[in-house]
Amino acid sequence: MSESLTKVILSVITTNRNRASGGTPIFYCDDQKEMELFAKNLEAILDGIAHRIGEDVYLIVKHF
Repeated sequence: MSESLTKVILSVITTNRNRASGGTPIFYCDDQKEMELFAKNLEAILDGIAHRIGEDVYLIVKHF
C-alpha cells in the first residue's frame, strides 16, 4: 500500500527559545503580539495554517 504525506510543518514561531529546535525554520519573537503577527503573516505567505499549540508556540502546517 502506498502512503502519501498529508501534513508538513513549515515553521515554528515562539517566544521561548527553549521550546523549539531542529530542522524546521524557527522564528523567535519578543512577545505575544509579535508572535501572533508572525503567525498570521507566515500563514498567508507559506499558504499554510497557523496552529497555536501553547501559550508561546505556533506551528505553520501545510495540509495536503
